[in-house]
Amino acid sequence: MNFTALGLPASLLPASFSLAGWLGLAFLFWRWLMSGDWRRLGDQKALNLFLGATVAVLALWQIHAGVRPGLAFHLYGLAGLTLMFGFWRATFAGVLILLANAAFGHASWSALGIDALLMAALPAAVSWRIYRFIGRRLPNHFFIYVLGNGFFGAALSVVAIGLATTALMVFAGAYSLDYLLGQYTPYALLLSWGEAFSTGMAVTMMAVYRPAWLETFDDTKYIQNK
Repeated sequence: MNFTALGLPASLLPASFSLAGWLGLAFLFWRWLMSGDWRRLGDQKALNLFLGATVAVLALWQIHAGVRPGLAFHLYGLAGLTLMFGFWRATFAGVLILLANAAFGHASWSALGIDALLMAALPAAVSWRIYRFIGRRLPNHFFIYVLGNGFFGAALSVVAIGLATTALMVFAGAYSLDYLLGQYTPYALLLSWGEAFSTGMAVTMMAVYRPAWLETFDDTKYIQNK
């Protein structure tokens, strides 16, 4: 596989890595079913919003560039999805996006599990943890919500992907650490600024004009009586 893909080419990873990814994805799917979060998609309006946001992020992923197979650069949008739907549905949306990319020939089916952990579950988890931390430790204020979650949380979610991808590639023996530190990791970290700006702007617009789209945002809590 000699093209730059959105996901990880199967040839880059040992079979054990792909198997571990699928097992991790199966565990997350089981936890999602047990959480009951999937019931929220039973409402037609909620389902339409979820599918619309997923398609929008899918389109965003198609604008990408890369240096070598498995080392692609693109905006992810998972922080925004997490603020809209929470961790579980944001991760599920990321998996749907990866399934679509695999169907389009932009990713490997065998590497789908580890792609899902790396590019869906990881950024959603980072964004969700930051949201919970800010909610516990900082005052409830509109600008704190937007800057802390929309900008800072989005940036850290992409930093996590860049560092995790670097570590994975080194441990898998796909690329040397020197090569990654020279040709991939610094640019992956710089991408966090673009993610922060795009997600921050989108979250600000939704908080102002469509607050109902953000399940993590409560205008009574963050705006009124401030």
